[in-house]
Parts: sequence; C-alpha cells; structure tokens
Amino acid sequence: MTKRAVKAENTATKLKQENALLQVQLKNYKMENEALRSGQSASLAVVRQNADTALQNLLTVITNSQSSIKQLVSGAESLQLVADLLKSIDRISEVSEDGQ
Repeated sequence: MTKRAVKAENTATKLKQENALLQVQLKNYKMENEALRSGQSASLAVVRQNADTALQNLLTVITNSQSSIKQLVSGAESLQLVADLLKSIDRISEVSEDGQ
C-alpha cells in the first residue's frame, strides 16, 4: 500500500507540475492573443487612414478634372465662334467680289 501511496503522490506532483506549466503557457497565449488583437486594430486603423487619404486624393482629382473639362468645353466654344466668324468673312468676301 505504501508503494501505491508513493506512486499516487509522484503522479500528483507530476500533474501539479504539468498544470503549472500549462498555466504559464495559457498566460503566454493570452498575452500573444492580446498583442495580435492590438496589432490587428492598429492595422485596421492604418487601412482606414489609407482609405481616407485615397478618398481625398480621388476627390481632388475629380475636382481638377471637372475644371479641366469646363476649360476644354469653353475652348471648344471659342474655337467654334472663330470658325463661324471665318465662314462669315468668306461670305462677306464673296458678296464684295460679286458686287464689283
């Protein structure tokens, strides 16, 4: 019976040691998990910041392109006016030559 008691005590001691080791591992895993979560939150913040910067750049490009399009349309209208004026000059010249 003494052998059984010694064996049980040894087993209990080993289990206590194993339990202590598992508790330390659990604590380490919890700390690692928390660090990963913090890193994930930081990564998400960076992604949001990058998306906001991209949005601001896109809005700037849109505003600039709208301005350029307006200038282009205005230039085309001016060119059309010059073309109409040149056509009128040709007609005036034809009328003048016919009148001579």
